[in-house]
Amino acid sequence: MIEFSLRELESFIAVAEELSFTRAAARLRLAQPPLSRHVRSLEDRLGVRLFERTNRTVALTIAGRAFHDEVREPLLRLERAASSAQRAATGAITRLELGFVSSLLGPEMADLFRRFRRAHPSVQLTLHDRGSADQLGAIREGRLDGGFIGVTPRPRAPGIALIPWRREVLAAFVPRDHPLATRREVALKALANEPMIGITAEASPGFAAKIHDLCRDAGFRPRIVQEATRAQAVAAMVAAGSGVAILPSSMHRVTGEAVRAIRLVGRGVVVAYLFAHRSGSASRELGNFLTTLRADAPSDRPSPGND
Repeated sequence: MIEFSLRELESFIAVAEELSFTRAAARLRLAQPPLSRHVRSLEDRLGVRLFERTNRTVALTIAGRAFHDEVREPLLRLERAASSAQRAATGAITRLELGFVSSLLGPEMADLFRRFRRAHPSVQLTLHDRGSADQLGAIREGRLDGGFIGVTPRPRAPGIALIPWRREVLAAFVPRDHPLATRREVALKALANEPMIGITAEASPGFAAKIHDLCRDAGFRPRIVQEATRAQAVAAMVAAGSGVAILPSSMHRVTGEAVRAIRLVGRGVVVAYLFAHRSGSASRELGNFLTTLRADAPSDRPSPGND
């Protein structure tokens, strides 16, 4: 791996944009001899010429243009990062890093984020689409402040606090030409002999365990024929006719008319979605977010499914 100094990259960018060593030196408030040394050092590291120089003109070579296209944006990001760090140190901005399971991203979550941003406009809210297991690991390690992980993890994660956020009825997702597709609701035991598609236990151990528990309580073991790490992929395989699946009812907004989402009836067919964060003290920003979140605490009735 070739290593560059920040000063070498700054010098190259300045000369590439000014097409003049004199103007580039003035822009960087640097004498021209050290500027030239930085550019020559960079060319030596790369083993290519970046500029065509004459007594009167400076022009980028083909290699120089290619290098400029690739390096300019990362350098701008570094400058923005430095500015953000300085502003954060003075209290001008604060940051909140949150994860979410993509299948939960809907109007309810979007409205929650909007209400938090309106109440706390100085907080920079950064969102990361990750599976529940990845989120829990990042929360434990401090790389995420919290996350919408879906259902209760299995096993329970030590040092992690869980807050109920929303409840939803599960549905049986079947291809639109399936014999069950004309029903408005179905008992879980009707799926006993069906090939099923599930979410992997590695990606979402809590949800995978929930489905196995429901099937066991209904008197059968699910015949899993395929698995995926995302609920959207599971729904897509159902649409392709690979099998049926048990998913949150709201996933119907992703699949549209490609599948039928039939309400499940029976005990335990409601899931509670949770927000996770590290136990103990929380930052002021996370505390404010939890206050907004708790205003959405689930009522006794679950969200309706799609018939």
